[in-house]
Amino acid sequence: MATLAQAPSRSTAATGTRAPGSAASVRHLGPNWYAAVMGTAIVANAGAVLPLTAPGLHTAYQVVWALSALMLLTLLTARAVHWVRHGDQARRHLLDPAVAPFYGCLAMALLAVGGGTLAVGREVIGEPAALAVDAVLWTLGTLVGLTCAAAIPYLMVTRHRIETGSATPVWLLPLVAPMVSAALGPALVPHLPGGQWQAALLFACYALFGMSLLATLLVLPLILSRLIHHGPLPLALTPTLFLVLGPLGQSTTALANLAHVAPGVVDASSAHAMGAFAVLYGIPVMGFALLWLALATALVVRAFRNGMGFAMTWWGFTFPVGTCVTGAAGLARRTGLDAFDWLAVGLFALLVAAVAVAGTRTAVGLARGRLPAPPRPVTA
Repeated sequence: MATLAQAPSRSTAATGTRAPGSAASVRHLGPNWYAAVMGTAIVANAGAVLPLTAPGLHTAYQVVWALSALMLLTLLTARAVHWVRHGDQARRHLLDPAVAPFYGCLAMALLAVGGGTLAVGREVIGEPAALAVDAVLWTLGTLVGLTCAAAIPYLMVTRHRIETGSATPVWLLPLVAPMVSAALGPALVPHLPGGQWQAALLFACYALFGMSLLATLLVLPLILSRLIHHGPLPLALTPTLFLVLGPLGQSTTALANLAHVAPGVVDASSAHAMGAFAVLYGIPVMGFALLWLALATALVVRAFRNGMGFAMTWWGFTFPVGTCVTGAAGLARRTGLDAFDWLAVGLFALLVAAVAVAGTRTAVGLARGRLPAPPRPVTA
């Protein structure tokens, strides 16, 4: 759940268009670019859990997974170059309240590609290799996510200057990363030795779920308060409203996945309780996700009518919607209701369209040298 633009830092924000007189450079390649990896990888991860059996679909998911893995490797290399050649800019990013939250995207990119490797990539590289890759990426992604979830709020308190009414959905990015770990960790549970090892990972994922959920519940009221008291976000940042869907869909996915692997790891009564919790939590939260989707869509339509053009924030339409796909699919598996399957398929169609548009426009921007671009002033 993510976007490729900076939230406004006083008077500036990265809109994904080149400022006059500036040239595209790796200097301007911020951590927000990992959202493109997340948005691409979630297509394969979400598609793998859908009840669709059309010929060629699974191959398509494998192609998308391979593309996301290539994007991750390329971006990790480019970001390493960025830190070596433009260390001053990299440090400035950490001290900028508009950019620092995007470091959560690094964790989620690692996790998303790792999960896709085990879900669809194992038929390409073999299950032992896929399991090893997923284990490594899940571990790294979880460590990075936990670090960001603690360090970014610390910087916001001690180093950043946060103006009243400046909260945006971007603040959720470092807080949601542990929830992604909670959603993808259960796939590793069956591959661990029985007993203590499996139980430890299962309950660790519940702890990751809890820390992310409670932190998100603290921030969501700030975001809604900002919208009510200060009006719509600037046009280029309006797509970031979709980021709110991330913790909603991902938490529903996490509980469904945890309940799925619980039998045999914990006693029968505990496994039954986990399954009930997944349903009793997931259905109301999915209902709120649909409500927020309607609100966010209405504000995006308003922004289009007021002249919102393409910006890298359009990647905000991708990963969060993908988490709702996996959340709905998880509820379908727990309840047996076809309605959730149809909801998942409908959201998946929206996800594919969003990735196709954002990916095409981003590729064109890269080919023409307009991206990556430095920040430029934005207005509402």
